[in-house]
Amino acid sequence: MTLESASQSAPDFCTGMHSFGALWPDFTTHGAQPVIAPGERAIKDAQDRTAAYQTLLMADALRYVTLQMCAAKASGHPGGFASSADVYAALVMLGHTHIVTEVGHHAPGFYSAMFLDKSLERIGIRTMSDLMSRFREHDGLLGHLSGAIPGILAPAGPLGQGQHFAMAGALLHPNVLFPVTIGDGGLGEPYVLSAIKHFHTSYPTVTNFLPTLIWNGYSQEHHSMVSGLTNDEMRRYFEAHGFARVILVDAKEFDDAGQPGAYVDSTRFSLPQRLAFAQAVLVATDQAARAAQGGTLTALIIKQLKGAGVHAHGAKSHNLYPGDTLDKPQIAASLAARALAPAAWALVRENFVRAGGGPAADTVATERVFALTELGAFPAKDYPRAEKAIPSTAVGALVAWLGGQDKRFVVSNADGNEASGLKNINDALKIRHPTVDALYNQEPHGQVYEPLSEDACAGLAAGLALFGGRSLWLSYESFAINGWPIYQTVTQAMAELRRRTPSAVCLFTAGALEQGRNGWTHQRPEIENYIAAQMRNGNVYLLFPPDANAAQAAYEYAATSWNKGMAIIASKSALPVYMSLEEARRGVRTGAAVLYEGPAGNRGQVVLAAAGDMIFLPVFAAKDMLEAQGFGVRIVAVINPRQLYRPQDVAATTVAEPDTGFMDEAQFARMFAGDRLLAITGGPPGPLEPVLNRSRAPLRATLAWKRGDTTAQPSELLELNGLSASAIVAQVLAL
Repeated sequence: MTLESASQSAPDFCTGMHSFGALWPDFTTHGAQPVIAPGERAIKDAQDRTAAYQTLLMADALRYVTLQMCAAKASGHPGGFASSADVYAALVMLGHTHIVTEVGHHAPGFYSAMFLDKSLERIGIRTMSDLMSRFREHDGLLGHLSGAIPGILAPAGPLGQGQHFAMAGALLHPNVLFPVTIGDGGLGEPYVLSAIKHFHTSYPTVTNFLPTLIWNGYSQEHHSMVSGLTNDEMRRYFEAHGFARVILVDAKEFDDAGQPGAYVDSTRFSLPQRLAFAQAVLVATDQAARAAQGGTLTALIIKQLKGAGVHAHGAKSHNLYPGDTLDKPQIAASLAARALAPAAWALVRENFVRAGGGPAADTVATERVFALTELGAFPAKDYPRAEKAIPSTAVGALVAWLGGQDKRFVVSNADGNEASGLKNINDALKIRHPTVDALYNQEPHGQVYEPLSEDACAGLAAGLALFGGRSLWLSYESFAINGWPIYQTVTQAMAELRRRTPSAVCLFTAGALEQGRNGWTHQRPEIENYIAAQMRNGNVYLLFPPDANAAQAAYEYAATSWNKGMAIIASKSALPVYMSLEEARRGVRTGAAVLYEGPAGNRGQVVLAAAGDMIFLPVFAAKDMLEAQGFGVRIVAVINPRQLYRPQDVAATTVAEPDTGFMDEAQFARMFAGDRLLAITGGPPGPLEPVLNRSRAPLRATLAWKRGDTTAQPSELLELNGLSASAIVAQVLAL
């Protein structure tokens, strides 16, 4: 059959396909009807030969679409997904379509699946031509996975993140299986299996997620670090991390093509052996899924050479380069080898559409808003001015209340809440631990999740927020950088989502100025600059409550917001209260608040604009010294610097749940106008950028953190960093 005649008889979605093939032998027997019956969600029997036959067709369809899509742009990553196509097809045929991955490079394969099940029709991608034109284009299919794409559950970019999404999904949806594909490279990340180990210890009955290792021998540019393990060693590796059942299918055992090495390409087998391998993968996947859903922590391992069925093998198959177009001989040959007949394409499409109850864009849990418990008014305490109170402890009381209202709410922490002035959270919500111990607030059903890994803390909390639940990640400011990458991934994903989800909220305590005797290892506030850079994204907020009332207001603001990343920097030390609760709420919403306005001075007006909490101790001391020298002084707390940008500075209108409530010019002038403006922070200067950008003060300067050192008192650390009261006064005079 010529390409022209095949195109004429093919389903409409095939428009633009480069090649068509002949019907496989026995197609009239095993391809007469879709094996997933009308009205059904899955095949009936994994042992059925017809089911294996159609699973293999689906796997080749996935390989074909993935390679042609990438070759259309001479760009993208087909090789890793190619070695996972058999197990991906098996999961779909078994009705398990809530599939996530930690391998961003598998994106073309996931897009192929969403194309074949009609999910991409929601964004106007109906044909192969559409798919090619929209791949790796603006307002199309970005190079790595995004939850903004219909049917895609979660983003995937940096390695070692996908398991967090699978575990969060399993926790929120106990009757749904969440398979997560993990690559050789991802397994080399230090936290993947340890995160699962801690989660299983904490939630032993939540096993409805299925880590699926795509063990293909290679990572991006070389052999993977686990390529030399034997099958038994790999099983033991998973068993050592708590997996009660490890099911491994090795393509080598089915090879009749004489391929050398431990990793082989199943598409080179004879058709009978290809079918035998497909049957084995289908049966193993069914067994693994049933075990996982039945209460057994289970891992599935598929061992097959990277690039199986596409243009190259090993790391050379990882991505396409300029020149790897549809006309390149090895690309064309690979497409011809995987091409299906028109009738086979129609069969694959129907199985895809029926699997799981319909297109993923209609059926997966993350396509709907997750139902949440109504909270009502927060019981915030209005601390009197001039009284001293611990900001973190004030927040802890609200967190404890919220956890009592919403029993699915999870608080994660690695360093221990008590060390952050947050024992009240542990007292109320309890640390989730298999060992019951009242002294340490431990009990098996607690809501405080405490792995000693910031990645695991941030991962579960961020995953829960993305999938629709409420959570809070608590960390020391110095160590939060170890967990921030997944928060960055999730907040970007939230900006793109087509549904509402609670914001990813975190609270960082133990600021640099509080950690004198711990030395520079605990004095690393630079993450504030990292987050400040993200504020221009449009949905990331960095909050600096200066006192206990503002800390409560900041948490209310964050916990009731949607599709945002909210990072609160709060002290664990007793500090003066500067504002009433209502003043604090206004300050959080508008971006800043005036804490002090003194009489006019004969030497002009000085504005001390500060972000932080302990930093206000030297600021107020400097105020007294400046007023004694004839200056008028206004002290402004920069609480929510994102709101101090101008609208054109921030991508605010491009995100889900947009907030365009920026402080207007008149209000900004009332707060920050003066003859001299000194922007001050106990951390890095990035959060003060919007103040310095908009200020029209003729004389301006910045005082900020320089570096850590060991000191006995905070005053010494302030002096070392040029942040003492006398240093502030000296800088004003130098202006």
